Amino acid sequence: MTAAAVRRSLAALFVVAAASFLSACGINTIPTEEEQAKAAWSEVLNQYQRRADLIPNLVATVKGYATQEEKVLTEVTDARAKATQFQVPEDILTNPDAFQKFQQVQGEVGSALSRLISITENYPDLKSNQNFLALQSQLEGTENRIAVARRDYIEAVRVYNTELETFPGRIWAATLYAGKKPMATFTIDQQNMQAPKVNFN
Repeated sequence: MTAAAVRRSLAALFVVAAASFLSACGINTIPTEEEQAKAAWSEVLNQYQRRADLIPNLVATVKGYATQEEKVLTEVTDARAKATQFQVPEDILTNPDAFQKFQQVQGEVGSALSRLISITENYPDLKSNQNFLALQSQLEGTENRIAVARRDYIEAVRVYNTELETFPGRIWAATLYAGKKPMATFTIDQQNMQAPKVNFN
């Protein structure tokens, strides 16, 4: 075997060994976890958009039976408009203030929808309307999908943020991925954390 062939063999062996070492030491973990969190975030946005798309038909159906509930109908319409007009900044995942505003806007939509659904109990004709029942079922399914999407996003962010803060990810974050920041995640409103008051009187 010639000296040149030996050098080529050693170089190839070094490349294979270096690649194995780098893959085993987690050099790709941060970008991999970041992409998973971004994908989970896309699903959150997708489900919120699905909910926003259902609202106009739901409001129109309820309006046909409960015109005197104009205040609640307006609240739902306004909350939806505010949510759909909210400009999601590119850095929302690493911008806690923007993330909090997004969560607040979506929370207002959820609260308004809850009030709308609760008033429908007062209208038996509406409750038996097939179109309303189908929309209500779709809305319930969407709310479940939102909960699942949020849960998956929270878990993906937990994994990503943990990687940035623990060894060996912390080393890669300080060197190769210095621009990577922890991602924001959903929180629970204080009012939702309080136990409901029950009055049996």
